[in-house]
Amino acid sequence: MGRFLSALVLSAGLACTVAACGQRARDVGINLEAMDTTVQPGNDFYGYANGNWQRTTEIPADRASIGGFYIAFLETERQTTELVQGIVSSNPAAGTNEARIANFYNAYANTAAIDAAGMAPVQAELQRINAITTRADLSRVLGSTVRADVDAFNATDYNTSNLFGVFVTQALGAPEVMPYLMQGGLSLPEREYYLSNDPEMAEIRTAYRAYIEQLLTLAGVSDAAAKAQRIYNLEVAIARAHMTRAETGDFPSRGAVWTRAELEQRAPGIDWNAFLTAAQLGNQQRFAAYHDGSIPRLAALVGSQPIQAWKDWLTFHHINAYTDVLPTQLDAASFAFYGTTLSGTPQQRERAKRALDAVNGFLGDAVGQAYAQRYFPASARDEVRTMVENIKTAFAERIRGLDWMADTTQAEALRKVETLVVGVGYPDSWRDYSTLEVSADNAYANVVNAELLEYRHQLAKIGRPLDRAEWWMTPQTVNAVNLPVQNAMNFPAAILQAPFFNASADAAFNYGAIGAVIGHEVSHSFDDSGASFDSTGMLRNWWTEADLAAFRAQGDALARQYSAYEPFPGLHINGEITLGENIADVAGLQAAFDAYHASLGGREAPVIDGLTGDQRFFIAFAQAWASKTREEALRQQVMTDGHAPGQYRALTVRNLDGWYEAFNVQPNATLYLAPDARVRVW
Repeated sequence: MGRFLSALVLSAGLACTVAACGQRARDVGINLEAMDTTVQPGNDFYGYANGNWQRTTEIPADRASIGGFYIAFLETERQTTELVQGIVSSNPAAGTNEARIANFYNAYANTAAIDAAGMAPVQAELQRINAITTRADLSRVLGSTVRADVDAFNATDYNTSNLFGVFVTQALGAPEVMPYLMQGGLSLPEREYYLSNDPEMAEIRTAYRAYIEQLLTLAGVSDAAAKAQRIYNLEVAIARAHMTRAETGDFPSRGAVWTRAELEQRAPGIDWNAFLTAAQLGNQQRFAAYHDGSIPRLAALVGSQPIQAWKDWLTFHHINAYTDVLPTQLDAASFAFYGTTLSGTPQQRERAKRALDAVNGFLGDAVGQAYAQRYFPASARDEVRTMVENIKTAFAERIRGLDWMADTTQAEALRKVETLVVGVGYPDSWRDYSTLEVSADNAYANVVNAELLEYRHQLAKIGRPLDRAEWWMTPQTVNAVNLPVQNAMNFPAAILQAPFFNASADAAFNYGAIGAVIGHEVSHSFDDSGASFDSTGMLRNWWTEADLAAFRAQGDALARQYSAYEPFPGLHINGEITLGENIADVAGLQAAFDAYHASLGGREAPVIDGLTGDQRFFIAFAQAWASKTREEALRQQVMTDGHAPGQYRALTVRNLDGWYEAFNVQPNATLYLAPDARVRVW
């Protein structure tokens, strides 16, 4: 998954009708109708497991991709819709979480009221920006726009539209919780969109420049064309100041901690006192300078670029950040660019569903607490916890069996596994929303207030002991996460359902589907980045030189394997950028396979529908990664995402001896790897 806050891609996996998935779950869990048994598993395992589904499935008009996570998402959406609609219609008492949910939902869904308000909700902020006359004024406004980046270390999300982002957790280079300063300032996905010579990137840049002008015009901003050009030029300069994706993902090199004095000395140009005071960090004396290379360059731009360009940039970025709660024409323009031009999605999701998404995003724990109580039984939590322990045990056994690892390295690796804090279903404590003001008729104010509450919640952690049990996802999130700094993992309730987990399905299915997800997250503690952290979550080299060389050799081999995949002519997967995810896939699948065999207790698995237990295990894994993606979105994923596309993740099986035995894959098969070429990380 992603790096610090690793995540499964929401739209990757097997899509079938809910009825068909439910029927098969009562048999073997896997979807036999999705398969194309005319394909030889050794030549195209993805096509064998998913070929019929790939041919017959259509991507919904309001989505850029579709897959098995979409099945779980649809069921979760149905459940949360039922839950929220019930709350909305119940006339809840003022001051309760239920009232906040109802007010937030109603205000967001009421586009007539949003249109009637026009641009009035943002005028105070735009006037504040327009009043900037000095560098101190500029620094103060830039600081006041800082908000919490709760996914800052995900390899696919290290940019924020604010010039700097703040992320709060234990520092990489010191055992204390402090604010990280992160690079930001771009409205395209990342720096290469501005700098690449690729013709398609050039087309996107042209469309983006036109979009800036269009949005300013629709918002009633004068001289839109000239301002759009200044904004675009400034963002190109910001992009050049950014560190690369490879540099960002190099955690061992990102442990710089600067004092306040060092920050001011190393990054002149911005008025740090004005900035930090406005960012509610005026008394903070130590910072994790995660993007230590770009922070000085971005600060220099504040001091060197024309103030008018920054005012234009701030105006656009503020409007652009809130188009969903501003007049419909702005919202539509934003979707036309970000949804259609960038991702190829022809149709926006209906407003009621987007209102539900917004409530889940800004009042996630309020909805999540009710969701967990209503839809996630204790029996399911207990069963998944048992699977987690079994897979942890299997992983520990694999560590003990490594003949190339020194005793000291092995001891720390085992400590990491043994001390993993694993949250299943939902957290044991819930977020307090009692101070959040939620209006029934001002969607813009609700979003701004909720963002500010989240920011204050994150800042409140500074200087306190690290909470290793803290959750970074809500129970209704179809996802999972590894948190190396906490040496912890979260498995939300929403992913613990079909097509990943079903208590009535046989063990081969559950271990191949959700078991591989669990194994993947465990393995993230030992991927190319996670292996840099010790059992306490500190960035520390606990390896011998020889052990590290052996580990990196396997990583290099896996990177070469994935870099050979070519989704489009001339556009290969970046095996280096996706290495952490690919290591976690290989090691996690192997641990899940071992745990599955251990769960049989020495018994032979039954043959069901002509498939052995091992065959069902591997098919379940491949079907979990079935995916269909629009070309624009797939190109964006290949260029910017730390996850390889699902159809290539399904090919992880090539590295497991058990797959060859299960399907009798011979050396003449397309996917065959000689035993010494199979990557055996962990």
